[in-house]
Amino acid sequence: KEWLSKGHGEYREIPSERDFFQEVKESKDVVCHFYRDTTFRCQIMDKHLTVLAKKHVETKFLKLNAEKSPFLCERLRIKVIPTLALVKDGKTQDYVVGFTDLGNTDDFTTETLEWRLGCAGVINYR
Repeated sequence: KEWLSKGHGEYREIPSERDFFQEVKESKDVVCHFYRDTTFRCQIMDKHLTVLAKKHVETKFLKLNAEKSPFLCERLRIKVIPTLALVKDGKTQDYVVGFTDLGNTDDFTTETLEWRLGCAGVINYR
């Protein structure tokens, strides 16, 4: 219940960079998708993250428009869209950059992404 009250269990967009800092402070594990509206692959990532957010309530799943967050993108050295920032205890520990770690294909499975997030320890993966 505490997780749900903090926005876990759903995949949602945050409006600004300032919100990012507040959100990662509240939760131990956060996956944040840096996206651009015009990038087709971001829609593919959205589809998988929507499924995983419902399945892995222990982790907060967010998305942030990279074009509206230049400071954060520079600070986290995000150059490729989509990029997932994997945050543990308020610190960015790992990144999933593009689809390279996911088989370098647009039709990777949700399980492949789930496995990759599990490798980073940002979700409870068995």
